[in-house]
Amino acid sequence: MASFTEKRLSLHRNLGERQQENEALKSQLGRLQHLANIGVVSYMIAHEINNLLTPVGTYAGLALNNPDDEDLAKKALEKAVRNCERASKITESMLALADGREQQKKSCRLITLLEEVFGCLARDFGKDGITVDIRIPEDLEVWAVPVQLQQVLMNLILNARETMLQGGGILTIKAMDNADTVGIEVRDTGEGIEPADLKGIFEPFFTTKRGDSSPSGRLGAGLGLAFCSRVIDAHHGAISVESRPAEGSTFKIALPKPQSGNS
Repeated sequence: MASFTEKRLSLHRNLGERQQENEALKSQLGRLQHLANIGVVSYMIAHEINNLLTPVGTYAGLALNNPDDEDLAKKALEKAVRNCERASKITESMLALADGREQQKKSCRLITLLEEVFGCLARDFGKDGITVDIRIPEDLEVWAVPVQLQQVLMNLILNARETMLQGGGILTIKAMDNADTVGIEVRDTGEGIEPADLKGIFEPFFTTKRGDSSPSGRLGAGLGLAFCSRVIDAHHGAISVESRPAEGSTFKIALPKPQSGNS
C-alpha cells in the first residue's frame, strides 16, 4: 500500500514538473514569436519604403539633370516630397498594424486612391509596352485606412508590371459594387504563377522571383503579398489569386462597403 502511495506521489510530482516545463516552453515560444513578428515587420517596412524611395531617387535625378527646366525640377521635387510624406505615414501605419492598434478607417473614393498611387510611380508604364486599363466607377467608395489600401494596390501594380516587363501586356484594374462588399481586381497578362507556388503565395518570405527568372533580374523578398494579406485581413476583407502559367494572374480583393455605424 505504501509503495502504491509513493508511486502516486511520484507521478503527481512528475506531472507537476512537466506542467511547469510546459508553461516555461509556452512563455519562451511567445517571446520567440514576438521577436519573429518584429523581424517580419522590419522587413516589410523596408520593402514598402523601398517601393517609394525608388521613384524618389528618379525624381531627384530628373531635378539634378535638368537644372534649367524649372517646371520639370519643381514637379519632380513636389513628387519626391509627397513620396517622403507617404513613406512616413506608411511606417507609422505598419507599426500600428504590427502591434494590433486600431487605425481610423474612413470612406474612401477608390479612384482617387488609385490615381494617387500612379502619381507616386516614376515611370510611365507605356514605355515598357504595358497598357493600363482602369475600370472603376467614379463614385465607388470603400471603408479603409487610405494609406494601407494604397500600399496594397501599389504592391499588386508593381508585381503586375514586373511580370510583364519582358513582353509588355495589359494591366487591368477594375472594381465593382457586390452587395455588402466592394470587389477589386488587379489583372495582368504576364507570365503567370506555377500551380505549386499558389498555395504559399501570401506567406512571408515566399517568392516566385528566383534570380534570373525575374524579368528585372532582382531577387524577391517575398513580403509584398504577405503585407497585402495582413492589411486586407485587418480590414475584415479577403484577398485571393487566380493564375495560370503564360496566361497572367488576377488578384481579387473584397472589402466592406461604407455603412452608417462603421467605426
